[in-house]
Amino acid sequence: MAGPRPVVLSGPSGAGKSTLLKNLLKEYEGVFGFSVSRKCALHQSPGNCVKGVSYRNKYLIACSHPLDTTRSPRPGEENGKDYHYVTREYMQASINKGEFIESAVFSGNMYGTSKASVQAVKDKNLICILDIDMQGVRAVKTTDLNPIYVSIQPPSMNILEKRLRDRNTESEESLQKRLDAAQVDMEISKEPGIFDIVIVNDNLDDAYGKLKDALIEEIKKVQKNNLSS
Repeated sequence: MAGPRPVVLSGPSGAGKSTLLKNLLKEYEGVFGFSVSRKCALHQSPGNCVKGVSYRNKYLIACSHPLDTTRSPRPGEENGKDYHYVTREYMQASINKGEFIESAVFSGNMYGTSKASVQAVKDKNLICILDIDMQGVRAVKTTDLNPIYVSIQPPSMNILEKRLRDRNTESEESLQKRLDAAQVDMEISKEPGIFDIVIVNDNLDDAYGKLKDALIEEIKKVQKNNLSS
């Protein structure tokens, strides 16, 4: 696929991905693209997510192109801007043809990220960030996207638990589910060949420096193309 390589960014909740992304977007304006997500961590509902914040629902992908959905438009929403509104039959047929990277059902409606949507971001000379969990990572590996695979990990489970508890945003049951998922995530991230780089976020400045180093080649390509266009 032509255009800048996408970036797969994975890691457990509390590892610091959102903060690292905010720093990246601030320093390299016009290089990375974001718009709509399926389930914003702030709004707890699909769509209308704040740029560069946390846009995750299971292994759903967030990038700078409207997603496909089978739900009806809400007042004020525009087709092609907020989402691509399609029929369930059309979307299921497209999924069956292998045209989607991933898909999921939320509140009875289907949401998904198509290969074409990521290519549309690349065609704008933007680096598309795919913020996904391990199931999503494996799904992307079956495509021809050729992304840079980056894992952001906490220094330890104890530190991760403290970070999550300090947020004071969820029930004990929800927190334990996050910790269980994080334990699996941390173990899988150690498998050879899954990620191009694994960054342990024990110091934010150091972690950010390593993230920039991993992406700087693609960043410079985008900046160079922007200057010549």
